[in-house]
Amino acid sequence: MIVLRSARPEEIETIRALERASAQRFVGLMDALVADEPRPAAVLAARIADGGLVVAVEHQAIAGFAMFRPVEHRLYVEQIDVLPAFAGRRIGAALLDAVTEQARTAGLVGLSLSTFRKIPWNAPYYRRLGFVEVAALTPAMAAIRAEHLARGLDEDARVFMVRDV
Repeated sequence: MIVLRSARPEEIETIRALERASAQRFVGLMDALVADEPRPAAVLAARIADGGLVVAVEHQAIAGFAMFRPVEHRLYVEQIDVLPAFAGRRIGAALLDAVTEQARTAGLVGLSLSTFRKIPWNAPYYRRLGFVEVAALTPAMAAIRAEHLARGLDEDARVFMVRDV
């Protein structure tokens, strides 16, 4: 049984390893993304301190996580990953539902994220979960896009999406 809970500081390196393992799905599709370093430990520690990192745990093993922060009137999902061995079990959907509940509790209007337009487990997946593409970027989304470009991500292949609570 999967349990969702806030991440703990002692789990930071496990979460970084999970992010590396999850990136392996992009081998041959986006090798630059595979080579990208996981989030720095300091960023994960800050999200944990702010309550912006939820993990999915089964039998004391972390199967997935969602990292998020408030951006404008939504919680922006910075990263969501599920170990490939746990794929197809709706863990990602459950993590997004947990983040949505946090947005609702905080009085925010919903979630936002940036993802790859054509990768089946990205934009098409989020569409099935009720996310819609954003026609025009907000100032904060434009700033996030600039951060992505600085990291070398292909922003032509990405799209911003939102889901209301």
